[in-house]
Amino acid sequence: MKLKTEKKPKIPIIIIYSLVFYALWALWELFGRSAVGSVVSNEFLLEFITEGIIKVSVWFLPAVCLVRYFRDEVYIGLKDMFTNRVKLLKYIPVYLVFTAYSIIPVIITKGGLVISDSFTYAKLIGILFVGITEEMVFRGWLLNITVTENRKWLPIIINAVMFLLIHFPIWIASGIFIDEFTSLNFLCVPALSIIFSWSFIKSKNIWIPITLHMYWDLLTDLFY
Repeated sequence: MKLKTEKKPKIPIIIIYSLVFYALWALWELFGRSAVGSVVSNEFLLEFITEGIIKVSVWFLPAVCLVRYFRDEVYIGLKDMFTNRVKLLKYIPVYLVFTAYSIIPVIITKGGLVISDSFTYAKLIGILFVGITEEMVFRGWLLNITVTENRKWLPIIINAVMFLLIHFPIWIASGIFIDEFTSLNFLCVPALSIIFSWSFIKSKNIWIPITLHMYWDLLTDLFY
């Protein structure tokens, strides 16, 4: 007789994780980032510390541990999400849409492709780590533990709301919180989250949303 494996308390752990995660990241964005920036003057080193060391420690590593812990209950296993084969041609239209959406307005308003004055090569470090860390948390962990074969859209919508909320602290710290809502720019964040979530579920490979996320951030940093 095969014994049933006891289910782990999924919901309480998701709630506790989310409360701790959002609280820690709010404190970091509101106080920690500026404190580190006042001490570290080298831009490359600052990007590596903030987006690499700090973000990997707070975002990536706990998410990986939780996916491993819930390996029997997640939609896609940790190893599989990094190794599943993908038909890349299916996702080329998404990259093309991102390109057109980002580049066409720049060409119209500036008369050509003009690199933003605020872009620096140090930002490439942030683009690399942001794509990996944010997708591991929101798609690799939070979506992965809540989505099922018969229930996809509700977890995707909830995930989009959570992805929007994590942007609040940096918007507040940057003084653009009100502007993001009055200009409706905030709508871009849940829209992107839905695209990233859809690509993860369809491909069953975390590298697709990671590269989409990186590509979007690269286009944004280059031209805006």
